[in-house]
Amino acid sequence: MGWEISENGHGLTVNVEGRLVAAVAGNLREEVLGRMSDGTNVLFDLSHMVHIDSSGLGVLVQILQKAKGSGGKVVLAGLQPGPKIVFDITKVSRVFEIVPTVRDAKF
Repeated sequence: MGWEISENGHGLTVNVEGRLVAAVAGNLREEVLGRMSDGTNVLFDLSHMVHIDSSGLGVLVQILQKAKGSGGKVVLAGLQPGPKIVFDITKVSRVFEIVPTVRDAKF
């Protein structure tokens, strides 16, 4: 599991690769939340994420809560079929804006 965080014209872009699981989820949370300020938008490029567990979902929800609470927005792009099943089963897909590609994200 790895990630890269960069600044874009609307906030942060987080490229996630591999598995977003308990062993690394806390580190991702701390790094993203540490870079967020009021009104920060976060775009997650999940096109290279192959698996997510409940800890990974929890981190994404925490980031969403912080963004929404301060006037920002979170968009998930490129969600692959395997991880999408987890989002759908847990109904977490209902709380996120999910778009097919990074280019489809609107802020």
